[in-house]
Amino acid sequence: MDEPIVVGIDVGTTKVCTLVARVENGANLRILGVGIEPSHGIRKGTVIDVNAASQAISRAIEKAERTSGFEINSALVSLAGSHVSSVNSRGVVGISGRVIDNDDINRALDSAQAVAIPHNREIIHVIQRGFIIDGQDGIRQPVGMHGFRLEVEAHIITASASTVENLRQCVSATGIEVSQFVLNPLAAGEIVLSETEREMGVAVVDMGGGTTDLAIYIGGDVWHTNVLTVGGNHVTTDIAHGLRLPIDVAEEVKVQHGHSYMKDIADDETFNVVSFGSEQSQKVSRKELANIIEAREEEILMLVLQEIRRSGYDGMLPAGIVLTGGGSLMPGVKKLAIDVTGLPVRIGKPERMVGLTDQISTPAFATSVGLLQWAILMSETNQESSERSRKRNQPTNINMEALRAWLRKLLP
Repeated sequence: MDEPIVVGIDVGTTKVCTLVARVENGANLRILGVGIEPSHGIRKGTVIDVNAASQAISRAIEKAERTSGFEINSALVSLAGSHVSSVNSRGVVGISGRVIDNDDINRALDSAQAVAIPHNREIIHVIQRGFIIDGQDGIRQPVGMHGFRLEVEAHIITASASTVENLRQCVSATGIEVSQFVLNPLAAGEIVLSETEREMGVAVVDMGGGTTDLAIYIGGDVWHTNVLTVGGNHVTTDIAHGLRLPIDVAEEVKVQHGHSYMKDIADDETFNVVSFGSEQSQKVSRKELANIIEAREEEILMLVLQEIRRSGYDGMLPAGIVLTGGGSLMPGVKKLAIDVTGLPVRIGKPERMVGLTDQISTPAFATSVGLLQWAILMSETNQESSERSRKRNQPTNINMEALRAWLRKLLP
């Protein structure tokens, strides 16, 4: 088949989701296989039990293979956790006054990577933010331009080498090769953001179970990323403590009756629940539940706002914040986010896909679908580089007799 098949494995704190898709017309995704499994052995985006995590990943892969009819050999895998950090760097190379090509860009990016990275860290992404040619900045695409000095501003994302290796081991144990790790908010950003939002300035906030991930886009490129180790599981734990419930019951209560904006709940709204030490169900005020949820959600959003301010780009986000991930499904979270941050807020969900989309058309699967979109970008980049390599290695038609005659003129 001419149309490539792409695979993404989203290994989260609450679920593992494996998606298989065919790329149609160069950009559209047709979802062929879906495998969703509750996550085990993962906490706050980090592997804490290799066997349990491997089994959960294996079951998700088997489901995706069964529904798609394809055998999976390699996949892109999501990455999150407090071990992820980022730094902005600059690389400089000489051009000698000729036309700049893609090899020069790669050399500049390699130069930007020559920063002091500890031996226990691994580079996950090197993302170009912009180029400067002979002191002229604001250049988006320098290929084909003349210059003597090329500088690139790059955003470098690193992660703990041992943590990445543990996750790679979990996926490899299922017989799947990891073609690349992709940071959660970058994957989500690929599928939920419009080009206008990226250009104007926007923050993607992926509210997961164990982590809340942030990526800031300005001028079409990623300028800042961070992973906060708080998420929906903290809300569940708060409910369990506040209402004295088992964790599984607290999660059910959160999904069925939860609300992030206490002002929207009437005083007389109640629901029944069986708490610890009680054999009969008791009435609980929904407003009391909303109070517990709002307090934790407000804290998470305040941490996001602090991180945006710490980045220094808080005044450069006219498009505001796009909330995605399972946590953004909570009713009232958009209103609360507007109150806390003072920025425009919308909920982002996966679009531009057909096929088996019933289960995955919600914000909870933005990262999962975003991995497939990232795979398309990767295949396009690899195609371009192999095309350049092929052209470079093609024999050139040189008239050897003319060359010998020219050399005889030079030699005594």
